[in-house]
Amino acid sequence: MIKVVIIGNGNVAQHLLKVMLKTDEVTIVQVFARNKNNISHLITENRITSNYDEIEEADVYIISVSDNAIAEVASNLPFKNRLVVHTSGTSELSVLDNKNRKGVFYPLQTFSKSKVVDFSTIPICLETENESDYKTLEILANLISKKAYAISSEQRKSLHVAAVFVCNFVNHLYQIGNQICNENRVPFEILQPLIIETANKITELSPKEAQTGPALRNDTKTIEKHIEFLQNSNYQELYKLLTQSIQNVKKL
Repeated sequence: MIKVVIIGNGNVAQHLLKVMLKTDEVTIVQVFARNKNNISHLITENRITSNYDEIEEADVYIISVSDNAIAEVASNLPFKNRLVVHTSGTSELSVLDNKNRKGVFYPLQTFSKSKVVDFSTIPICLETENESDYKTLEILANLISKKAYAISSEQRKSLHVAAVFVCNFVNHLYQIGNQICNENRVPFEILQPLIIETANKITELSPKEAQTGPALRNDTKTIEKHIEFLQNSNYQELYKLLTQSIQNVKKL
């Protein structure tokens, strides 16, 4: 049995709390949350605290707060020589306070409070200062996921940048596509099978092999028509930039 204290009440903290509450081999000892109302729908109030001095003993303390707040939270913990980890994709191991043993428990996924996720498919990136602490985190990760990876701070930083491209930027392109559909009274759902097939295809092909479209074919007439159709100058520039980027990759 692994005893866990979760510090935070945002998207990642809530998803971790939900999956760990359902895991028999994990005991959620406590949740630290400055606003109990944000987390009280998931766990009983007697296991929520907003007082650092009331934090109970556990095997792992998971700090799941904004990157800017990690160092402050870690420095405010009133104990020493315990395993304290954060869930950030970009913050180094060194951001944690030296008085405790340090680690990273980073689930690489996009989280929204209202959207249920299958945690068993989520890669969890782990980093610690020593082997015994890594083993503890690996056991914890394997209890909630089928995929745990030893990833250094520098590797994790590269993963997070890559994730912004394949998730956040792609989702923004969905938003643009949705807006174009709405403005022209076309149901966005017509594009959803295309979106799903494009995502599924890269499980079998490399992204370069899966690339299609007018930019790859150098279909200049179609490209010109698309740019002319777009009334938003920002979208025009984005279309040109992405077209050029695709064509540059093709030349490699």
